[in-house]
Amino acid sequence: MTPEQRRRCMAAIRSKDTKPELLVRKYLFGRGFRYRVNHRRLPGHPDIVLRKYRTVIFVNGCFWHGHDGCRYYSLPKTNTDFWREKIERNIRRDKEERTALSRMGWHSITVWECELKPTCRERTLESLAYTLHRIFLRDNAVRYPAPPNTAAMVAEDEDEYHLP
Repeated sequence: MTPEQRRRCMAAIRSKDTKPELLVRKYLFGRGFRYRVNHRRLPGHPDIVLRKYRTVIFVNGCFWHGHDGCRYYSLPKTNTDFWREKIERNIRRDKEERTALSRMGWHSITVWECELKPTCRERTLESLAYTLHRIFLRDNAVRYPAPPNTAAMVAEDEDEYHLP
């Protein structure tokens, strides 16, 4: 591949509205989830923001974000040092952004591009919906205060029943 062809290929890669991201968004919208896209006020400009669930979803490409152990992630054979540094920088930045979001009280979910391939897409999307429902139920569970220390109601006389 000539340098000019490489430049055109790399320039054609988008950072927003990628095919994997659109798949996730379409699935979530079809299941009744409402969200915002690329929210600029949150660290990392998450791909999908579900405010009701206090959850952000990053749809990451395996190559650009260094998906460890993925068959779609391998360093190019040319300019290897540049690509290694770039991908390691992306991994560090992703970790810092997730940490900052966590400190702000947000849940963070990462969906990898390889998990959206046709063979495992449905399982990934269903588990995503399941996870969002679990987050919502856990965060909005009704918590009742513990009863004050009072004598328990029992059938025996108080003399025979002693609280520990």
